[in-house]
Amino acid sequence: MSLTSAVLDAALPGSPDAAIAEKLRQLAVVLDELAQVDVSTLSDAAVAEAAVHAERLARRTSSAVTDRLVVEASDRDVPRKLGYRDVRGYLSHHLHIGDPAARHRLITATGTFTSYGGERLAPTCPRLAEHVVEGTIAGAHAQAVLDILKAVPHEIPDETKVAAEAQMADYATQFTPAEITNLGMRLLAHLDPDGSITDDKDRKRRRRLWVNRQNAQLMSRLTADLDPVARARLDVVLEAWATPGMNNPDDPASPSGPATAANAEDVAAAAERDTRSRGQRNHDALSALLERVLASGMLGNTHRGLPIQVIVKTTLAELEAGAGVAQTATGSLLPIADVVEMAASSGAQPLLAVFADHTTVPLYLGRSKRIATVGQRFASFASDGGSMCSGPGCTEPASRVQMHHAAKDWADGGLTDIDQLVPACAIHNRRVGPKPGQYTTRIITEGPDTGRVAWRLNSAPGMPLNPEHINRAADVAADLRDYLGHRSPSATGHVSGTDVGYSAHSVSPSRMADGEGTDSAGDSRRNTGAARSSVEASLTSAVPSGLVLVSDTRVDFSWPPSGPDAPDPPKPPSLPDPPGPASGVDPPGGTDPPSLPDAA
Repeated sequence: MSLTSAVLDAALPGSPDAAIAEKLRQLAVVLDELAQVDVSTLSDAAVAEAAVHAERLARRTSSAVTDRLVVEASDRDVPRKLGYRDVRGYLSHHLHIGDPAARHRLITATGTFTSYGGERLAPTCPRLAEHVVEGTIAGAHAQAVLDILKAVPHEIPDETKVAAEAQMADYATQFTPAEITNLGMRLLAHLDPDGSITDDKDRKRRRRLWVNRQNAQLMSRLTADLDPVARARLDVVLEAWATPGMNNPDDPASPSGPATAANAEDVAAAAERDTRSRGQRNHDALSALLERVLASGMLGNTHRGLPIQVIVKTTLAELEAGAGVAQTATGSLLPIADVVEMAASSGAQPLLAVFADHTTVPLYLGRSKRIATVGQRFASFASDGGSMCSGPGCTEPASRVQMHHAAKDWADGGLTDIDQLVPACAIHNRRVGPKPGQYTTRIITEGPDTGRVAWRLNSAPGMPLNPEHINRAADVAADLRDYLGHRSPSATGHVSGTDVGYSAHSVSPSRMADGEGTDSAGDSRRNTGAARSSVEASLTSAVPSGLVLVSDTRVDFSWPPSGPDAPDPPKPPSLPDPPGPASGVDPPGGTDPPSLPDAA
């Protein structure tokens, strides 16, 4: 494998840059030679020992070389010069490290940094740093040690903390991560045997509630550390709502709401039929409580331009088949059967809409209005890539985004027109600008990505130009259809990309395209028009009389918002217990704590 680098290749002979370039070339040559060794000729003992040495050398390369370079880059502020907000962005996008938060956490604990005054600072975990540099500890082992050390109460004396760090670091050279966690739990119990050292400050640091990502069965696991007050409140709620017989979705005669508000005889009769476990009753109680909260209106009318309701988009093909999954504006997936059941029970209005030109919804506002309307938010949600932030690698759902003027910023004369607006979370929206570390965006005008937005991170003058990025996370299902060759309209007579939206008071429109038909690349994501199917006809017949039906391929609607649109509000590390995640920004619902066993 040859190493090519514009900077290193151009280094002056005899300079430090040329020296490191030569060492890296030598390392590449040795690796190439090792890769060509016929390992099938080795003895069993040689295979076993060579694997140990190779793994340790790989870890040494990572810690003694790469991590030192990352520390040096941090000291010199190189990540910001390349346009990244912090070292984690540099690790993720520039070095393509798979778990940048965990790696950053490890480097922070074991690296030798330089203070602002030029003083070399000792690692915060010196014994762990020794083992990491020697290659005797793998990343997962080090993370298990750091998890335990983070859980040490802050009132423990410093000398005890130093001893605990050395003890746990030595354990990491001998045991698996699970065993390290078990040993660490015993150490924590010894440090604070009766819990008297742990105080309110420790509890506040460690409180958390994660909504883990959906698994293959679309189930989500909750992971929580509740403080005493939250636990007391939850106990009261579950006692009232999870009583046997209450809120049973499998029993039509089951009373709903709290047991104290139901007829005692009805509750007793339902309890006789109730075969659910305590955990299942708790689940159903939470679901019923959330349904009641959403229906009560206590959450307000809108949030970030969308109604505070469960807003779902799906396709007519999936509705007709009664199979598949729909996506909500908050980023979760719902089976079609559940969508139909929720729509029937909540009185949701179905609406089909394909936006190709100007419609009765004011989607093209020019310079008359800066903030996107509710109609534009719906159109964006249902468009290609509109279900989440369009920023590079971001998965913030549509309920947490603002509308970004992607073609030209509003301050520079940009228009609030639907074909110039893209979803962007508060973080990415605030980072658009001309300076290094900010983003430049543009609307793509040709090729299969016509109409999509490209983001480029601005680097400092003299630094390498960063590539443009298109967020592909929302394209997975459409891409699969393309790979499977399903690019033609289905037998039902409509295009498979036509979307139907549900909401308690309104619904989202379908994907918006720049024109009729399919683009030159044949991408099914760009299909827009077709004759109505029987399902489509029945759906449009349910549209309220105040909404206007135009042509055979488009249903237009007007949305009278309850009040003027308000600008989105501007947009903290957690301390999980072992084996908790690395510290970082609390992710949106649907994302796992990084080191939980069910995290993907």
